[in-house]
Amino acid sequence: MTIGFIGLGIMGKPMAANLMKAGYRLVVHDVARDRLREALANGAELGTSPADVAARSELMITMLPNSPHVREVALGAHGIVEGARRGAILIDMSSIAPATSREVAAVLAAKGVEMLDAPVSGGEPKAVDGTLAIMVGGKPEVFDQVKDLLLKMGSSAVLCGGIGSGNVTKLANQIIVALNIAAMSEALVLATKVGVKPETVFNAIKGGLAGSTVLNAKAPMVLDGNFRPGFRIELHIKDLQNAIDTAREAGVPIPLTSQVMEMMQALKQDGKAGQDHSGLVQFYEKLAGVQARR
Repeated sequence: MTIGFIGLGIMGKPMAANLMKAGYRLVVHDVARDRLREALANGAELGTSPADVAARSELMITMLPNSPHVREVALGAHGIVEGARRGAILIDMSSIAPATSREVAAVLAAKGVEMLDAPVSGGEPKAVDGTLAIMVGGKPEVFDQVKDLLLKMGSSAVLCGGIGSGNVTKLANQIIVALNIAAMSEALVLATKVGVKPETVFNAIKGGLAGSTVLNAKAPMVLDGNFRPGFRIELHIKDLQNAIDTAREAGVPIPLTSQVMEMMQALKQDGKAGQDHSGLVQFYEKLAGVQARR
């Protein structure tokens, strides 16, 4: 099978590499030419545009920053819709607004092209390891066709419902992750301020009810002051904005999400948008006048 892969950023690059390791033939495209070098060196073929990639592929994968990028790549000039064959499948693995997934899928359906929205969780480390959690929206029969392929990039792939459901699930994931990081930050800064070592607090609570994958992954980064991005604050801002917009459309209040969004926006104004989202602790540290370090 020939797979078209569009978007070779922090996440897309290792995901594409894992597909090639699994023996798939790839045609790749990215607007940043320097991102293509490694994939081409490993045997991928160059696609000159999304339309060209689609014309040469039975299945396309997109891994792009946000809704406008997906809409442009799929439906814009020289987009996927111009080159895709009837019966082809687009798997959009970007984290975008559910409404955009439904919009793009409807246009492609009119051309005989199926679509799944399949955003991922796990960040760069799990993209490299091929152990991402993949949340999928779309038709069950289409999901069944591509599940084995998805499991070359992830350790799980779960069908969540119709088109758009994958991104609804991803928004829920991002809310829970953001609020976990905020709670962890608040707690560790409090402990530091009143004289208890934050590392001791982490070791004491990680095996109890407060323990979580988020705590285990992010607390050591905070304790080391290591905010090298696995998932950037600016990308989490994007996801929380999509969550807020979706909640407003549905008439659902999400006050805690809105508060964490304001914290992340404050860090962005402080020039920290490119840091890992564990850097949220710095919002609390600045207010309390302490650093929660080892």
